[in-house]
Amino acid sequence: MRPFTVNVPEAALDDLRNRIKATRWPAKETVADQSQGVQLAKLQELVRYWGTEYDWRKVEARLNALPMFVTEIDGLDIQFIHVRSKYPNALPLIITHGWPGSILELLKVIEPLTDPTAHGGTAEDAFDLVIPSMPGYGFSQQPTETGWNADRIGLAWDILMGRLGYKHYVAQGGDWGSVVCDKMARQGHAGLLGIHVNMPATVPADAARAMSSGDPAPAGLSAEEKAAYDQLNAFFAKNGAYGAMMSTRPQTVGYGLSDSPAGLAAWMFDKFNQWTYSGGDAERSLTKDEMLDDITLYWLTNSAISSAQLYWENNANNFNAVDISIPAAVTIFPGEIYRAPRSWTEQSYHNLIYFNVVDKGGHFASWEEPQLFSVEIRKAFKSLRKLT
Repeated sequence: MRPFTVNVPEAALDDLRNRIKATRWPAKETVADQSQGVQLAKLQELVRYWGTEYDWRKVEARLNALPMFVTEIDGLDIQFIHVRSKYPNALPLIITHGWPGSILELLKVIEPLTDPTAHGGTAEDAFDLVIPSMPGYGFSQQPTETGWNADRIGLAWDILMGRLGYKHYVAQGGDWGSVVCDKMARQGHAGLLGIHVNMPATVPADAARAMSSGDPAPAGLSAEEKAAYDQLNAFFAKNGAYGAMMSTRPQTVGYGLSDSPAGLAAWMFDKFNQWTYSGGDAERSLTKDEMLDDITLYWLTNSAISSAQLYWENNANNFNAVDISIPAAVTIFPGEIYRAPRSWTEQSYHNLIYFNVVDKGGHFASWEEPQLFSVEIRKAFKSLRKLT
């Protein structure tokens, strides 16, 4: 374990600002909505702010105030945050971020989870928190060989928790974090007591086949199941092209994103608009600074290609039903890509210890609604504390 601090050279920030200033903008969209992608005026304002008013040093100082470390696992340096609760019986919890997120999307839940008495909970709700950057993301090392898929990340996370001295722990994730949690649940780690996901993989085989072939929905779906089917169908038809590109051509996609700050901002801002519970206007859920913290992290670590490679490594439908038997908990947020019905969830997670549908928050649940997210995590794992 080696202590880790962030100290970006001022020259890198100057270069970013100069590149922003030199942006060559495309023509304006020919529609009055976002059906062609991020609208020019919206992106220009975000990028203008980025180049003139945004201050990276603020988030850098916030990160450096936390206990951060690097450790080598399976040949890669993995960077992570590790905050121990002041309460002695805290439950160890590892949380995995997704794309286009990072460890930054989890900063707001650190205090509510590690110090619950200051945030509406009790000492019995406390967690020790481990938040790693996935390989190729943020400050973790970028793979130089193939094979770093979600399975391998799950194996690395179990090694990490053991290296930190935890004999038993729980795991949580959204987006890629959900996929990693599902893989860990299937890997049979002796120390893993249970998982919580907020993007569950539940689509039954017949529904998945119908979606992929363009056939009508299977007969006999309930109203809730049909709504979920229609949501995912619309997602793949209108908004899934980014995933297809990164699953098949991450290198090609990454050239432009690695060279143009405005291009990178557009690629990520598009998803912030679509996936927050905001009606298509991400600034209703996240501030400009929060989004730019994340975009700047991707820029400064030059991780556009390395993060996209995880899609290429996985290249599977992350919504298709899994087969998990260990204790699992699920929270459904209304702004998620699809709202998994309880009926489908029970077929995928056979030992479902907690299921709840909440009324706000989206794909970036911990970022958008940190207090609600923290309450859900406390409830989700409450029954597993007696097993530690």
